[in-house]
Amino acid sequence: MRPPMPSPLTTLARKTDDWFRRANAALLSQVPCQAGCSHCCTGVFPITRLDARLLHEGLSQLPDIDRQRIVDRAIQQTAAMQASEPRLAGSPSLDQWPDGDIDRVVTAFSDVRCPALSDEGLCSLYAYRPLTCRSMGIPMREGLMVNGACNVQTFVPIVRLPESLETEEQAMARRESAELAMLPEVAREGEELLLPYGFVSCGLLDE
Repeated sequence: MRPPMPSPLTTLARKTDDWFRRANAALLSQVPCQAGCSHCCTGVFPITRLDARLLHEGLSQLPDIDRQRIVDRAIQQTAAMQASEPRLAGSPSLDQWPDGDIDRVVTAFSDVRCPALSDEGLCSLYAYRPLTCRSMGIPMREGLMVNGACNVQTFVPIVRLPESLETEEQAMARRESAELAMLPEVAREGEELLLPYGFVSCGLLDE
């Protein structure tokens, strides 16, 4: 049986993977990402509706029992978040939220494991993971600050990323914004939502 053809949605994801490999090489392979390291798979963070579509595409490829286990975990997490922040029950969209309010929820649920993280510390939806997950650990300059380095590499000297790769990352961010602008659910419901909602967002299922 031939494997399913890749979705057009995965084009940017593959480009991000390629960028990460080249960026890590430019940093002398200092980023410690490897199978079994799930340090950055704990805690919630904002993802986009494009990420949510990728997650749903990945869920559709899983056996029913595995898919339901992930969705059930996500439902439990979203229920806890809505109990803590009732306005999430009305809409999971973060577009109109002040940054401080988002940070408060992220901090409150910093110990929550990603619904797709297996007991072995592996991602059950690795090929369909959000773009943030794909670029995590590569330090980026924002003015005089350098952000984005993985916490487990704190004591490793960080070589600055070449300007060409930073420019490429900015171009991918613009392309992501352009692709998001074409999604109907973005116009209806907003662009960003917290990670667990990406596994259960019903707006994707009635397209």
